[in-house]
Amino acid sequence: MRSHKGKKGFGTAPVFFTAISTILGAILFLRFGMAVGNLGFYGALGIVVLGHMITIPTALAISEIATNTRVEGGGEYFIISRSFGLNIGATIGIALFFSQAISVAFYVIALTEAFEPLFNWVNSRFALYLPRQVISVPALLVLAFIVLKKGSDMGVKTLYFVVAILFISITMFFLGQTDFLASGDPGANFVFSNRNQFFVWFAICFPAFTGMTAGVGLSGDLKNPKKSIPRGTLWGTLIGMLIYVFIIYKFSVSQSPEDLSESQLAMVNVAVLGAIVIPLGLGASTISSAIGSVLVAPRTIQALAIDRSFPGRRFNHWLAKGKGDENEPYNATLLTIGIALVFVLMGEVDFVARIISMFFMITYGSLCLISFLNHFGASPSYRPQFKSHWGISLIGFLLSVWIMFKIDAVYTIVAYVFITLLYIYLNHIHKERGGLQKIFLGALFQLSRRIQLYLQKNRSRNADDEEWRPAAICISSNSFTHSKVFDLMKWISYKHGFGTYFHFLKGYYSKNTHAEARVIVDKLIGEHHDDESSLFVDCMISPSYTTAIAQAIQSPSISGMENNMIVFEYRRNEPDAIEAILDNISLTRAGDYDVCVFSDANKNTRFKNGIHIWIRPIDILNANLMILLGFIILAHPDWKKGFVKIFSICNKEEVKAMRQQLRELVQTGRLPITLSNIEIIPQDETTSVKHLIKERSGGAGLTIIGFREEQTKHSGSDVFVGYEDMGDILFVNANRKQTIE
Repeated sequence: MRSHKGKKGFGTAPVFFTAISTILGAILFLRFGMAVGNLGFYGALGIVVLGHMITIPTALAISEIATNTRVEGGGEYFIISRSFGLNIGATIGIALFFSQAISVAFYVIALTEAFEPLFNWVNSRFALYLPRQVISVPALLVLAFIVLKKGSDMGVKTLYFVVAILFISITMFFLGQTDFLASGDPGANFVFSNRNQFFVWFAICFPAFTGMTAGVGLSGDLKNPKKSIPRGTLWGTLIGMLIYVFIIYKFSVSQSPEDLSESQLAMVNVAVLGAIVIPLGLGASTISSAIGSVLVAPRTIQALAIDRSFPGRRFNHWLAKGKGDENEPYNATLLTIGIALVFVLMGEVDFVARIISMFFMITYGSLCLISFLNHFGASPSYRPQFKSHWGISLIGFLLSVWIMFKIDAVYTIVAYVFITLLYIYLNHIHKERGGLQKIFLGALFQLSRRIQLYLQKNRSRNADDEEWRPAAICISSNSFTHSKVFDLMKWISYKHGFGTYFHFLKGYYSKNTHAEARVIVDKLIGEHHDDESSLFVDCMISPSYTTAIAQAIQSPSISGMENNMIVFEYRRNEPDAIEAILDNISLTRAGDYDVCVFSDANKNTRFKNGIHIWIRPIDILNANLMILLGFIILAHPDWKKGFVKIFSICNKEEVKAMRQQLRELVQTGRLPITLSNIEIIPQDETTSVKHLIKERSGGAGLTIIGFREEQTKHSGSDVFVGYEDMGDILFVNANRKQTIE
């Protein structure tokens, strides 16, 4: 980006005059009278009010962002790219450049309408119909010559001259009088007519208000952008809005709806010396607007090229190359004039006006969104000297999107598809730059913070009043050898809950262990994270496994929920690991945790063989949690070909009651299981439960078995052994009986 050294040092005046001359431009002279004639005073006033409900928030957003960051050449593009990141900034910047380049053509086409008396005279005198291009093409070439030869200095000097003519013509319009009030119907225009055409006329007239950002494009030539941009932009916007309100009123009391609708130069019939001053004013307004656009558009694309936004080093270098000590965008101006010439040759005012409206809507919506996200994200680095309110920015963004769809839904979808594809392409060729994630980082942080605080403040003190969902913790030192537990944690946390996995790093907290922990976490994220995972990974540094568990169960969950389940894991061929688990189960129960012990069979999971759940008489507290976990795990895509089968062991005399109990549980709990997948097994003292489980569930993808803490105290590791040759097993001990609703 160009250095501040050697800049001309323009003040606030060029920003204001560039904005106001573009606001009070061709649309004012050619279309606002027709808008009043077709929609009435209130309809035209609605265009002004609705248009400024977008442009005022945008002006405030620009003023705010411009006083927070160092602003250089590139205007709106620079602001967007330094706030959103270079890739999204380039995406919107390219759309902005095209809207500015097409604006040059629009104003030149509008200039030809000032010569309507000449075209009519040639037609009546020589019976010769001259195309508008006999004026517009030479006018564009003369404009190009002035800017290319003299640069922005000459453009600004010319700007002061034409602005003076513009204000004289508008003043003469206000001074003019007609006999409409005396001879016509004074209330004819004070209605809201043709409401179904409102957004058609809004699209045609909206480019009149887009001039408020024209002066921002001079940012690289300003002495103090942080001062000049807010003042020039806001004053231009507000004064322009007031003038439009008075002009609408003047039209409404000066001519009939029919006269206004039929003539695009209705101002001629109202103004003092209208036949002279109005064409001069139209010419002055279009020339000044065209000058503003032809000064701004090349600087936008030059800034894009300096940031290497386009494919090809040579093309970027060619566009970025300037002329003279002030780095005037000579080559970028040639490209701008070339694009403008294409639309001049196509030229039709209303068609080009609609294209400009859609492009500017995207840009303005983006600027308002930046302001809103900066407010909502509350970044410590966001300290603008000029401050707006986040609600105003949000309204501006939402209105811009809504109005685009109201104007033309198909074109809006096409525009956003184009913008999306352009972003994907830029993100592909510039992978090293920040993408969309950079935009929403602060906002997501604030949203997460507020949700967690809300959940904490509104959490019921009575656990029975809350709907249960798993918030599981797993702590293991085997992260890089036992990968199956990551699958289990992902299954549990996929859709209905949340999971936190801690790698246990034995040692004392120090600079070295902290650095080692960060490397471990990065590696775990790279190996086990995917877009659908709800598993959060971290590293716990502690002198022992027990102290690590104590630390983890006292730590708050980042999900905003209280952690309620701890998962231990071991491989079945490593029986010594069970002892470490047994030593810590009672510790976790002190915190009212449900306890799961995952026995990893160290072989591929046979998903199509389903999940088997074994319920025994000792599982009064465990049963519902086991069933809930079974269906929660089944919801993961890994188990899409799987099923749940429930085995219930009970006394012979209780078989009928147990079958009825399970049938009611399936129906009232709306469990997706058929009764054929529920098997009641009468208890046989001659056959051990472990034998039954191995016999019926030897090939299951996952088997869920309950256990009680009293069993572990009495039998120790025997509770978990004896299941050789089976698949993975999840042993479950519930803290309390869960409700299946």
